[in-house]
Amino acid sequence: MIRGVNVCSLLTILLLTVYPAKAQQPNKVPRIGYLSPTDPATDSIRSGPFRAALRELGYIEGQNIAIEYRYAEGNPDRRRELAADLVRLKVDIILAAGGDTVIRAAMNATKTIPIVIDGSGNRSC
Repeated sequence: MIRGVNVCSLLTILLLTVYPAKAQQPNKVPRIGYLSPTDPATDSIRSGPFRAALRELGYIEGQNIAIEYRYAEGNPDRRRELAADLVRLKVDIILAAGGDTVIRAAMNATKTIPIVIDGSGNRSC
């Protein structure tokens, strides 16, 4: 895990790397795979600030960025399945939001999609 590095900064760098020239790919909207071990209500302490930080950087969900949310709802067995689902969707980046088991699930699901790790506890940005 990378300590002291802002997750949103890493995502921005990765998105700029994946999409270096907007003129070359006008119809392609970057897609982030968001993988959480919890449920949407519990995870809102992470996902809310994450979405707000992306908006501050000019990324508007549903307009110029798409986020595919997957929540394991506390079920460890679902983490692998959900990570594999994000890989099948061909997301550009996976944000593993919280915990070693989510990180491992993402790492086991892909060797080619960049994975950003958020193990910061209560907030992602």
